[in-house]
Amino acid sequence: MSEDEPEMTGEQIRERIVRLGFGGDARRLDEFSEKLRAGLPAGTGVALRGSVVTAKRWEDGAPFDADGPCTSDLDVTLVGKKVMDYWDEEAFYIPALHTKPLGDKDPHIAPGLNPLREALQQMVGRPVNFQATSDLILYARDVLFSQPYFTLIEAGEEA
Repeated sequence: MSEDEPEMTGEQIRERIVRLGFGGDARRLDEFSEKLRAGLPAGTGVALRGSVVTAKRWEDGAPFDADGPCTSDLDVTLVGKKVMDYWDEEAFYIPALHTKPLGDKDPHIAPGLNPLREALQQMVGRPVNFQATSDLILYARDVLFSQPYFTLIEAGEEA
């Protein structure tokens, strides 16, 4: 996670995610994952990033939900070529590799995915943002920029 924090196991990170983002109820995380699996193109990988993984905001180090209950968002990264096709051409930071976030501020940039995002947002009672990327970019953000992630759904061969 960081130099001053001991390395956590995958199960410890999952427990943190359940506690912070899903009110301590592991079934809610499972339901969230299943809704994603059902609503996304076959082979799409899904990872959680950001403060639900690290327990603090990247920008200022404030704790998760520092602004009150359910104020921190869930940053959902979608991995695969098929899912990137949902974004408008001008909604990429890196063409064909990394999209801008789909959220309440820009719901029009991937209109075919916005209903799923909104349904998930209602399910968890907090903001949910989608961003699509390639495996390479996800890995680089973790290793080069210390932006760890937790895989919910492995990308399949069709991604």
